[in-house]
Amino acid sequence: MKIWQADFYRSPLQEVSGQVLWELLICDATRSFEYAATCPQSAANSSWVADQLQLAADEKLPDLIQVFRPQSLSLIQAAGRNLNINVEPTRRTLALKQWLQEKQYPLALDKPPPTPLPENLWGEEWRFATLQAGELVDVFAERLIPILSIPEFLKPINLGLASTLPIPGVVIYGGRRSLHLARWLEEARPVTLNYLAGAPDGLVLEAGLVDRWIVATFEDAEVVAAAKVYEQRKQQSQGLHFLLVQPDDSGMTYSGFWLLQVEK
Repeated sequence: MKIWQADFYRSPLQEVSGQVLWELLICDATRSFEYAATCPQSAANSSWVADQLQLAADEKLPDLIQVFRPQSLSLIQAAGRNLNINVEPTRRTLALKQWLQEKQYPLALDKPPPTPLPENLWGEEWRFATLQAGELVDVFAERLIPILSIPEFLKPINLGLASTLPIPGVVIYGGRRSLHLARWLEEARPVTLNYLAGAPDGLVLEAGLVDRWIVATFEDAEVVAAAKVYEQRKQQSQGLHFLLVQPDDSGMTYSGFWLLQVEK
């Protein structure tokens, strides 16, 4: 599959006349392919982007274009529809972000304050958990789980993690709402689940491109201590962690499982 990463946004550069420029940057995951083009703001539309995609492709258009910037998404999606190219919103555009950093272009995205999960979704209870890296994939890949997200690049073996390394995670017991919660999470597209100290402390789910959701808040000293261990283990596992949703603690059925990683 031919996959591109793309960004289309206002360039820090300007024409001699002072006119604002927009810049399209395209690369693949290894940056063995790179393409850049600029246009005046008055020409920054999906038709221009579609024309540039065809020029960049030379002969074969990509099967998928990945986009991390919300402001770029609608224009690139419209161009993709015109050319029958799928466009995926994702924060995992590491090669493109590296290129932008080298060009000293701003990468920071405006993120809204975290929002509590809808009350009709929340489960009955939750806890921190760990699984050995060597067991993490096998335990869940072999089970019939309605929603299962184990990206190849996040498998512990592909990150070079020792099989005995404890991988931290969070388990939510959803009761009757378990599958409903898992389906909502699938649509939200989880990225990483972080402990944030505050008043009170909490767990915040980063999802989609810029969405943030409050999964839980707590003040209990033992839970705070467990949360700090959870973050320490994430540092030891290259940011790898997991989220598991199941109806109860029987271990008989699971509703959803996601391998996650701290954003790079």
